Amino acid sequence: MAVLLCAALLVGSGCARFDDAQSQPFTTEPAMTPPPPTKPEPPPPLPATPFPKECKATGVMQGCLASTSGLIMGGDSQSALVAERTTGVVKEVSTKAEPKVKLVIPVDPAGDGGLLDIIKSPTYAQDRLMYAYISTPTDNRVVRIADGDPPKPILTGIPKGPTGNAGALVFTSPTTLVVQTGDAGDPAQAGDPASLAGKVLRIEQPTTVDQAPQTTALSGMGAGGSMCVDPADGALYITDRTPTADRVQRITKDSVVSTVWTWPDRPGVAGCAALDGTVLVNLVNTKQTVALRLAPDTGAVTGEPEVVRQDQHGHAWALAVSPDGNIWGATVNKTAGDAGDFDDVVFPLFPSGGGFPRSNADKT
Repeated sequence: MAVLLCAALLVGSGCARFDDAQSQPFTTEPAMTPPPPTKPEPPPPLPATPFPKECKATGVMQGCLASTSGLIMGGDSQSALVAERTTGVVKEVSTKAEPKVKLVIPVDPAGDGGLLDIIKSPTYAQDRLMYAYISTPTDNRVVRIADGDPPKPILTGIPKGPTGNAGALVFTSPTTLVVQTGDAGDPAQAGDPASLAGKVLRIEQPTTVDQAPQTTALSGMGAGGSMCVDPADGALYITDRTPTADRVQRITKDSVVSTVWTWPDRPGVAGCAALDGTVLVNLVNTKQTVALRLAPDTGAVTGEPEVVRQDQHGHAWALAVSPDGNIWGATVNKTAGDAGDFDDVVFPLFPSGGGFPRSNADKT
């Protein structure tokens, strides 16, 4: 009977409902279930992953690398491209992110060969071109790399030897690529005009089709070190290792060549960085970075090389200036025979920032 009565009331004005299970107030309003949302709510953000995630090296931009060679600083001064000599891998590294493989270049790492240097085109933002100095099974060569394309040769036939394969690249103008080649372990080739070994070569308008012949800027080079340009006056500095001494040479914009400094004890000169009349040079064997200060009028060294790094991070090869004025290095501890737990690394020369002191007064 009660069911029939409620049914009758529903037909008329609706049946009041009382939910004993929820003990809610009496209501004459019909219960309405909200429709399902048309767009699901986004999941909560994941917690930030601390860096480094896999490599626990501290105080560096990146650790756990293979032995390095070329180093290109990023525009934010906290990221870089670094080349691994023995693997042919170029990695994007950062203080705030895990490393990413940008490209892999096939190389022959026998002896001291492999991926020996990398640079970007002066107009990289427009053309996305990079250049690399590499070893193959038959020679050392310069290649050009476009995004997504295999490397294409620019200069081939540079002699390859059991040692003396290291070389370097730098642009001294938007259209002039300079190549430093090693002596391939044979100093006689460095003095032979018919050989590409042991030279500093200029390539104008580097291209993969109908390349104009290179010209020789300097002969008689030993095992390759590095090259750097001082933006203040455009002078080019070259480091190399001869049988009798390691040295730094200078070529002015007017092509005047001079020897800046020599080390008869041969400490293993490598990468260099030049700015405002000061040249910094890595000495691999002694685990040092030294500064050569030059007189602005003559380019002569004004005193003994100043040691600005001793032992920190071990054996370093590359040096690069970041946009904020700091100097960064990259190590070769794995191939120098003195690797630590988190080698190899990209590290700041001046961890507290502020850039390199240009003069003694700047250090006070």
